[in-house]
Amino acid sequence: MSGDGLPPLLAYQSAWNAETAQLAVCEKGRRIGLSWADAAGRVIHAAEGRGNVYYMSYNRDMTETYIGDCAEWARRFNHACSEVTEETEIIDEREVRKFRIGFPSGRSIIALPGNPRVLRSKGKPGDVVIIDEAAFCDDLAGLLKAALAVRQWGGAVRIISTHNGDENEFNGLVTDIRAGRLEAALHRITLDDAIADGLARRVCTVRKDDWHNGYAADWRAVIFSGYSNTEDADEELMCVPRHGAGAWLSRVLIESRMIDAPVLRFEGSKEFNGWPEPARRAELQDWLDAKLGPLLRALDRARGHVIGGDFARSGDLSVYAPLAIGETLRRTSPFLLEMRNVPHAQQVQAVSFICDRLPRFRGGAFDARGNGSYLAEAMVDRYGSLIEPVMSTEAWYREFMPPFKAAFEDDLIAVPRHDDVLEDLRAFRLVRGVPRLPEGKTDAAGTRHGDAGMALALAWHASAHCGGPIDGLIGGDLASRAGRGTARDSLGLARLAATRLGGI
Repeated sequence: MSGDGLPPLLAYQSAWNAETAQLAVCEKGRRIGLSWADAAGRVIHAAEGRGNVYYMSYNRDMTETYIGDCAEWARRFNHACSEVTEETEIIDEREVRKFRIGFPSGRSIIALPGNPRVLRSKGKPGDVVIIDEAAFCDDLAGLLKAALAVRQWGGAVRIISTHNGDENEFNGLVTDIRAGRLEAALHRITLDDAIADGLARRVCTVRKDDWHNGYAADWRAVIFSGYSNTEDADEELMCVPRHGAGAWLSRVLIESRMIDAPVLRFEGSKEFNGWPEPARRAELQDWLDAKLGPLLRALDRARGHVIGGDFARSGDLSVYAPLAIGETLRRTSPFLLEMRNVPHAQQVQAVSFICDRLPRFRGGAFDARGNGSYLAEAMVDRYGSLIEPVMSTEAWYREFMPPFKAAFEDDLIAVPRHDDVLEDLRAFRLVRGVPRLPEGKTDAAGTRHGDAGMALALAWHASAHCGGPIDGLIGGDLASRAGRGTARDSLGLARLAATRLGGI
């Protein structure tokens, strides 16, 4: 334990050193001591003979500091090691300087300049390659290409950096991991995360200040005050890459994924809203039978289907977006349903009408914020664990929107060809580095808030995360499945079976 009562390595530092994935990436705030802590783990790795360690960064000062930290950790751990030596190697007729400490195990820690060619002759079983402040390296793509080869022999790659703009190769790497295009462990450590784990207390101890209840807040305020604008502070300290103006999904990309599919609209008039609920129900049922019934009967009975929904009672639209999951896993929207100024009960009626008739219904994801909680809870009551109520927080957007964008980039989604759908999808913006809908209306007429875009994002989420298919239209099969589920699931499946036995 240290003098401040905290362990030598704080929780986020220990979590990084405990990572076992062959490829791990950390986006972090500046000066939180991650490279210093990483040196501790690499000393143990080399001293125990598990492999060599190659550290690379964009300037000589960083490599020299890292190798010095390694030597200091070796002394703390009572591991015998050589003095730090500076060596010269000729690569492509150029002189390359590197720092090294060696251990009796025969393994070494070598700090090198960030040049991809330096790594070409490196890499044995158990070796680790570290690329520090990767966003500032001149050729990160080349470094990665050279470094990843060490995994073939059981080695590992560790990439650490603060951000340097949203178009930087490092941010692309982070985005690919979040989108599921690259298999890697991703750590995210903001300054606030580090403070929560004790960084301010550790700073107080090192500086020999007097600790008091407001110390962490005061220290944080001083750090942030050193930046001339919020964007710089957010990028340097809070893992938010700077972003220029512009839509998160481009018009060209969206239009390339559009197909001929209808957008159906039902608007509740003042007269309609004043009717008793049975009258509203009868009126809407006639509309659903006439407009949605034929579209639902035309769906492929062999394919799984999901639905996403963005709820609004008045003001914004409610949009409900089913998706059919094709043989190639391409998700296709057969239609969208928009509802404006429609009572809660009739929205439940409409969504239930759709879900009851979706072939091989896999589940749905519904916005559960505010008034949306009413519909989300009603769907959970009806269909049980097939439904996921979604609280679209910043953390949700950060984790689940990159795969949605990847679906457009990889041609794994098809959406209705309609100007409003296009504009709603273009409404997503990077807000503090996170793709989401901004506050306020997003269309020129002031009547929409990216509603179709959010419904489609929730539908995509449902296709990847919700439930499992309900197979067949035979009541006995559904009843059997209901018998194996929870009481809530049984009720929902029993209702579904009754509806399907009655036909569509």
